[in-house]
Amino acid sequence: MFTVFLRFAEHRARAPEFMDGHKAWIKQGFDDGVFLMVGSLQPNMGGAILAHAIARDALEARVKNDPFIVEGIVTAEILEITPARADERLNFLMG
Repeated sequence: MFTVFLRFAEHRARAPEFMDGHKAWIKQGFDDGVFLMVGSLQPNMGGAILAHAIARDALEARVKNDPFIVEGIVTAEILEITPARADERLNFLMG
């Protein structure tokens, strides 16, 4: 399981230009069963994604294709989590 932090970078003011592409990229992540949750980092720092069912190198390649990454709107940091215990509603993450 991974947490991806997308922190605003040098070209953050250009985000509206690439928002449709970024949203399509997010939708594809959900459609592919990789993204579990996306949300905003507060206060107005960027975004975060919970991802699973993917190898790190494949996730890195996916993240590099985000239009926000390509255009320098955000930088990405990927942290890997090895779940040790979870609420029963999240048992699917434990396998």
